[in-house]
Amino acid sequence: MQDSEQTPPAANTQHGQKHGSSPMWAVWAVLAAFGTYFCMYAFRKPFTAAAFLSAEGDGSSWKSALITSQILGYALSKFVGIKVISEMRPEKRAGTLLLLIGISELALILFAVTPPPWNLAFMFMNGVPLGMVFGLVLGFLEGRQLSEALSAGLCASFIVADGATKSVGSWLLQSGVSEQWMPAAAGGLFFVPLACCVAVLARTPGPSRRDQEARSERVQMTQRDRWVLIRHYGPGLSLLIIMYLATTILRSLRADFAPELWRDLGATVVAKTFTSSEILVAIGVLVINGSLIVVENNRRAFFIGLGTCLFGFLLIAGALLGLRAQQLSPFVFMVLVGFGLYFPYVAVHTTLFERLLAMTRERGNAGFLMYLADSTGYLGYVGCMLLQGTVSRDGAVLPFFSAACWTTCCVSVLCLILAARYFSQHGDVRRS
Repeated sequence: MQDSEQTPPAANTQHGQKHGSSPMWAVWAVLAAFGTYFCMYAFRKPFTAAAFLSAEGDGSSWKSALITSQILGYALSKFVGIKVISEMRPEKRAGTLLLLIGISELALILFAVTPPPWNLAFMFMNGVPLGMVFGLVLGFLEGRQLSEALSAGLCASFIVADGATKSVGSWLLQSGVSEQWMPAAAGGLFFVPLACCVAVLARTPGPSRRDQEARSERVQMTQRDRWVLIRHYGPGLSLLIIMYLATTILRSLRADFAPELWRDLGATVVAKTFTSSEILVAIGVLVINGSLIVVENNRRAFFIGLGTCLFGFLLIAGALLGLRAQQLSPFVFMVLVGFGLYFPYVAVHTTLFERLLAMTRERGNAGFLMYLADSTGYLGYVGCMLLQGTVSRDGAVLPFFSAACWTTCCVSVLCLILAARYFSQHGDVRRS
């Protein structure tokens, strides 16, 4: 068995070889990536802080319709992104990012000026461009010795931003902005900061020769490249994607129905509630997942990543038992479930696909694998939202969420055990 670190490096390098030795580029890159994706959430999530009562007074059904419409667009974008992100030329990433954000803000403005239920279509339109933002940002960070730390910083943004942008939405509502205009107003507040962050990202140096030696060269993929990678590792990838599917559904439920979950837990929700819980989760996840940069052996790091995922699901199970025994406060419960969810969710983004490519030296990029997983994950969440009873008739979300937690834990632990067995037998450098 021969580990990937012994494989000869790819020949060509980018201009990162000249600047990659300076630590400052990494600091600026992670700050810009964090800022870009944080600001993107202001175009996607603030509307979930509103009640959106229907004409009949049934807020749950109308809000669920809005969430489902946006997620449908977001899921469609993930499928499109399998091709677009894997083939994206580096020099086009920054311009594409700004174009996509502009389209999403236009959709929110049209949502505000169009009466319901017709404005549902513009929430779908808002979701379509936003689904490709993550892959474009990830393209600036992958394939480096510091990729786990850089990607963990990127992922910390969507943990913090999920709560922070809800807080912004709540603040705008409390300031007198209508529910219809609040999503567009929130996006408008963040457009200039986002553009500044994208400008910094555009100046990020490419991976150095040393990065390519350690992690393999990341290239634009052809259709043939994509099918070769799937053919070589299809069973193992399928297990990881099923785990990611279950985690995505649970994470999305927790994010989109956070106000209802806090209410069902008996907590008083104020604007800062969402942000306070998610900052703690982000710090813990950032430290745990980002620390894997110290593990040079790609194969070892990959299996440590699988162990991190397993620990997360065990943490969720412990939180559920603690809540049932009435030993946990609402705040502690939400934070523990957040840790448990984001350990595996972020590990997929930062470690599993990054190190899989590094240890096998397959031709490809992490963006392709992420969008393969994301498209499945968000399609699953759409199916979940369309099921009758996702939110009960009395508006209670916690019982459904608890059942989803147990299902996710059981399915995901089984998938992780089988995936560990598969990749222990098939995770070598290919010579064919």
